[in-house]
Formats: sequence, structure tokens, C-alpha cells
Amino acid sequence: MKTIEQNFAVPFRYGVYFTEGLFQPENSMLTDVLAQDNASSTRKVLFVIDSGVAEANPALLGQLNTYTAAHADVLHQVAEPIILPGGEVSKNEPEHLQTILNGINAFGVCRHSYLIAIGGGAILDLAGFAAAIAHRGIRLVRVPTTVLSQNDSGVGVKNSVNAFGKKNFLGTFAPPFAVINDSNFLLTLEDRDWRSGISEAVKVALIKDETFYQSIKADAQRLAQRDMAAMQKLIHRCAELHVEHIGGLDPFEMGSSRPLDFGHWAAHKLEQLTKYSLRHGEAVAIGIALDVTYSWLKGMITEQEYNEVIALLQELGFDLFVPELVQQEANGELSVIRGLTEFREHLGGKLTIMLLAQIGLGVEVHHMDQELLYQAIHLLQKKQQPHTLPQV
Repeated sequence: MKTIEQNFAVPFRYGVYFTEGLFQPENSMLTDVLAQDNASSTRKVLFVIDSGVAEANPALLGQLNTYTAAHADVLHQVAEPIILPGGEVSKNEPEHLQTILNGINAFGVCRHSYLIAIGGGAILDLAGFAAAIAHRGIRLVRVPTTVLSQNDSGVGVKNSVNAFGKKNFLGTFAPPFAVINDSNFLLTLEDRDWRSGISEAVKVALIKDETFYQSIKADAQRLAQRDMAAMQKLIHRCAELHVEHIGGLDPFEMGSSRPLDFGHWAAHKLEQLTKYSLRHGEAVAIGIALDVTYSWLKGMITEQEYNEVIALLQELGFDLFVPELVQQEANGELSVIRGLTEFREHLGGKLTIMLLAQIGLGVEVHHMDQELLYQAIHLLQKKQQPHTLPQV
């Protein structure tokens, strides 16, 4: 029996850039980034914009027209931007994906052209998926506009849409050409969206970097009060830690380990149970609180560490309990527990959950004690509304 075997490695490289006023004509960051491809002709670009961003920045479309006209030697806007609803609705409804694909086809966006996505994490996920599957991959530039997308989801290699009632069921691993963070977009965020992304920074600090955790703790009041300098520092370090992890041993998640999803098994399920009325970052804060509480009940961290993390999340302004945490299935089981099974199914292999060994150090486990989970949920319930809620 003869066998032909091929083995090759493909290097990936992309930059995460930071600026203010990206689409001011005098700001050359975008054109400088695109010029790295050394193309000999003008580059075609098609913009996809989160409708919430367009509404909050009514001058944006005009700015894009002015910018592309001022830099016509480098880029050519092939059509008016595609504006789509932001948030999870963009990933839940297949027609939004089809709208982007229709635009890519109609306006001749090829493998040497650029899809430039401007918006929150959901729009970036959607546009990234469209870019990855059109022509088997066109160049994607992400311009994240929320704290969550600037410090976490927007800087990674994952693209996805929801299907079969499950978050991120369809997707690809496809690195972007570049990520450009413009902090001016953060100025128009609602308080919920400003706060929401901070949970991902707490997450990565808890499992990877105690110094970063202490920095977040020291800046908690400034962050809660929308201090931009504190937020820029947080976003840069959080993005740096995420990018460092992605460049590690398993960027495309071929194994069963997913350490950056600390707190996410419950968060993804809570988003689904609340019909996505809960922001992703808000759900992650609850998921972190649940897993930190479980880590304490399991004897993995001290009571002081447990209380400290819960207090920090509350100081940042997060609610750590929603009624869906105690929603029950017909058999009496808590619905959120189903999230463990779905988490394992999504990645495959054995269940692998990140918990805390100490602040700044995560540890993986392969089993969660259901009785301790019930106790952890009950403790969160008591902390949120100690006298008005029935016990689990």
C-alpha cells in the first residue's frame, strides 16, 4: 500500500493598531496598513457598518466618503457601505450574512480587495465569516467600536454566526489582515456597553496576570466613571494578553482546552436563555462570578480571594444574578447547567473548564460537581437580592 503524505505550515501575521480619529483625512493609519500588501494598483474596499455605530456617529458616512476621496491613490470605495443591525440579531438571522455576500459578489470584491468591518463584536464576527467564505477568503480589516471588541473578540482569529439556537455554531478560524482600534468610538457607547467589555479584561487577568488584575482593581472607580485614560490602558493590556495567547500552541482550538473562555460556559447559555437581552460582557461577568464562587466552594481559592473578585465585579457595576440562573427544565434541572454539555459539544473532546487556582493563575478541570454549582448559584442569588428571592 502506497501513501502520499503532505505536511506544511502556514505563517500568519497581523497587527493590532491603536489610534484616534481613524477616518480623519490627515490620519494615514488605514492607508499605511493597507499599503503593507505592496499592491501596484488601487485597492478595492467595501465597508460593513453596525447600524448602532452609524446612528451614534451620524457624520461617519460622510467621513468615509471624504477619507476615500482624499486617499484615492491607495483605496477605492466600490459602493456605499452596507449597514446592518448590530448585536446578536446580526448573527441570528441568515439574511444579514447573505446581504454581505451579495455585496461582495455584486461589487467585485476579490481576494485582493478588502472588507472593512466597523462595529461591535457581533458585526465583526458576521463580516469575518462572510470574508472567510467568499472566494475562500478575502482580506478583512476590523475596526472594533466597543470595549469588548477592542480588547477581546475583535483582536482574535474567530468568525462566526449563530445557528440551531446555539451561539457561534457556524464559523471559521481566519486571521484578519489587521485590527485598528479607534478610541473615539468609545465616547458614544451606552454605559452598559462601556462596562460590558471590562469583564473580559477581568477574565484574562484572573487566569493569566495578577499584576493586570491589581491594576484593574486600582482603576475600578475610574473605569466605572468612564475615565478614557484608564480604559485605554485596560484595552491595550487585555488585547496584548489575548494576542499572546492566540500566538501560542493552539490558536485554532484543535484540542479540548479553551482557557480564554473562563466563565463562558455559563455566559453563552445565559445569553441564549435571556434571548440575548443580556450583553455578552454582562453574561461573562456572571459566568466569572459563578466559576469563582465554585472555585472557592471546591477549596481551590481562599474565601478572601473569592470575596475580593466578587466585590470588584460589583464595584465595576455588574449585576451578578439574573432570574434565568434558576430557570428550570421540565425534569427540574437548572437550564443553565445544559451549558456545560453545549460547551463540550462545541469544542469536542472531553469537558474542559478553566477555574482558579489563585488570582492570576487558572487551572483546568474536567468535571463540575452539580451540587456545588447549585450552591454557587444560590450564593450569587443571596448576594444580589438577599431577602426577596426564593432559595434554589
